[in-house]
Amino acid sequence: MEIKEILSRYKNIAVVGVSDKPERPSYQVAKFLMEKGYNIYPVNPNLDSFLGQKAYKSLEEIPEKVEIVDVFRRSEEVPAIAQAAVAIGAKVLWQQEGVDSQEARKIAEAAGLIVVANRCLKKEYLKNFP
Repeated sequence: MEIKEILSRYKNIAVVGVSDKPERPSYQVAKFLMEKGYNIYPVNPNLDSFLGQKAYKSLEEIPEKVEIVDVFRRSEEVPAIAQAAVAIGAKVLWQQEGVDSQEARKIAEAAGLIVVANRCLKKEYLKNFP
C-alpha cells in the first residue's frame, strides 16, 4: 500500500513517545495531524493529557481502534511497541525519521502490518497532499 493510501484510509493514529514540549518533533507532528482531522491518541506514561486530549500510558490502554502506530522512540525500544501494535490490531507501524528497527519490522510484518520506517508522517502528508 502506498503512503498516500495509508494516510487517506486510516484516521486513528497513536503517537507513541509524544512530548508536551512544543519544540519537539513528536509534539509538532501530533499537533499537525490533529489540525488535519486525524484522531490522535497520545501515548506517554509521563503525561496525563496532550493539547486537551487524554494521554495514555500504553497502546493497550486506548479504548478506540488504532490503525497507525506512529513511533517516536529509540530503535531499540520499538520491538516491544511493535508487539503491542500487533496485540491491539493496528494496521500500520510507522517509525519516524531516525527510527528503523529491523526486529520491529519482522514482528509487525509477520502479523500482517504495513511497516514504514525512517520517514516523518508530517513530511509525507505534505508531500502527498500539497
